Amino acid sequence: MTQPTGQPKTRETTQDEGRRRAAIAVLSRNAKARSVLGRELGKRYGADYDVTVFQDLPDATARLGELRDAGTPVALLMVGFGDEDPDGLSALETLALLHPTAFRIAVVRWGDWETAGPIFQAMTLGTVDRWVARPEETPDEEFHRAVTSFLEEWTSRQGSGYQAVRLIGEHWSPRSQQLRDVFTRNRIPLGFYDADSSAGRELLDGLGLEDPPLPVVVLRFTPQGHVLQNPTDLEIAEAFGLMRQLDPGEVFDVAVIGSGPAGLGAAVYAASEGLKTIVVEVEAVGGQAGTSSLIRNYLGFPAGISGNRLTFNAYQQAWSFGATFHFMRQATGLTQDDGLHRVTLSDGTSLAARAVIVATGATYRRLEVPRLEALQGRGVFYGAAVAEAKAMTGRHVFIAGGGNSAGQAAAHMARYADRVTLVVRRATLAESMSDYLVQEIDSNPVIDVRYRTVIVDGTGEDFLESLVLRDLDTSSEETVPGVLFVLIGSEPRTDWLGDAIARDPWGFILTGSETLADDAKPAWPLDRPPLPLETSMPGVFAAGDVRAASVKRVASAVGEGALVVYLVHQYLELTR
Repeated sequence: MTQPTGQPKTRETTQDEGRRRAAIAVLSRNAKARSVLGRELGKRYGADYDVTVFQDLPDATARLGELRDAGTPVALLMVGFGDEDPDGLSALETLALLHPTAFRIAVVRWGDWETAGPIFQAMTLGTVDRWVARPEETPDEEFHRAVTSFLEEWTSRQGSGYQAVRLIGEHWSPRSQQLRDVFTRNRIPLGFYDADSSAGRELLDGLGLEDPPLPVVVLRFTPQGHVLQNPTDLEIAEAFGLMRQLDPGEVFDVAVIGSGPAGLGAAVYAASEGLKTIVVEVEAVGGQAGTSSLIRNYLGFPAGISGNRLTFNAYQQAWSFGATFHFMRQATGLTQDDGLHRVTLSDGTSLAARAVIVATGATYRRLEVPRLEALQGRGVFYGAAVAEAKAMTGRHVFIAGGGNSAGQAAAHMARYADRVTLVVRRATLAESMSDYLVQEIDSNPVIDVRYRTVIVDGTGEDFLESLVLRDLDTSSEETVPGVLFVLIGSEPRTDWLGDAIARDPWGFILTGSETLADDAKPAWPLDRPPLPLETSMPGVFAAGDVRAASVKRVASAVGEGALVVYLVHQYLELTR
């Protein structure tokens, strides 16, 4: 083992938590690669990470085993591939068994094109996270830009770093779980403390709180240092400074209801084209897509991008163009009067807009098993619940669902859980899941699939203890211990519309020529034909998963968001 020269000597603990510094491990037989990687990584990151360079796999395996036993995390595993490291990918896979949460990076020589095919296949199978060309000059900012993004993504997954918000509560209470999920999806730096732990009790004592109603939310970034006891969503939004009072006489050009990919796409294009835009969101930006741990088939991101990062970037983009975001409120009704549309909100207020885009998306269907519904947030989770991934360490995780979201959740949970089992009604994944995810699941030894199986019951008082699985072909049942994530099907978020907008029998919104069907209620009211994506209420449009016959993909939702703004311009011209 060789250590890079000039590596700064620093303390062994982080400034806030007293934890060991994470490591960056480099392995290559190529002397030049070891030298340049050790030098560049040591200079740039040595103050915050322990950068260690290895020449052979046995040495690296022994040392990384010691780090694992000592509880020291490894942030990046950077292994050479090509030239003198023909077995680099298999070595990376071996080291990842010791530190499954580490980012796995293949390091190649620029211009060694023969490495591309094997690396892309390894990424498809989930054994490599990213690849990077080693530096050829000093400084190599392209290399450091990539490394910084790797470290940022790893830190985000660990939930470490600055804690803008501290949440103190019962770990498995539904409210604590909901808030952890909302804060995480909105990329708010969060620290969670179990109220029964010594750290949690110490924080409560320091705040002068004795037996407060839980959860307690501490906003460390505000000048007042807000301390909220069992707050409502609106109280949190007010403390965050997100409560912009709307002028009753204010009229927006367009109101976007929902901030999933379709809503964010619409907000970016509407605001950038000068339309006065407001976005109403009840939970977190991103919708279902925001909970995806890795989206690999979105245009422009060959190594993939987390749904959370993709959609949060879109939120910042829309915000920078001037879109107003109205958080922690739900649309409860929609009416039209004298050319204006009025959207009523869950806080008792309303807003007026010349045009409305409904992009409320869809939610996962409920299991409708009473004993499991009673344990929601306590071993039963709807959606990917990304904030709970680390808590799955050592557990057997069951994921109900056979679509892309379920596959992405399985691949992500496999980094933490001892075992992950997909429970799928169908006899195959090929009909409902992208091929790259099917390959990754098939190749991951931690993941297995129970086909033609449903979940019919469960046990547990304060926390889920076991599930009852039924084989659809034999009707035999089996009781298994584990926790459950439910990602089955989708139901449109359209109940709030009542009878105002025509929908299909499943609740999805009819648009364009579909609104002219004889059985569409209410019927299209004007002589002119409806515009594409326009609903049965003129000036109200639908985009994304909430729309009947939409393609359930992030790219198509973003595309509809862009297209609908073009149609809004047409509508506004017609009504001038």
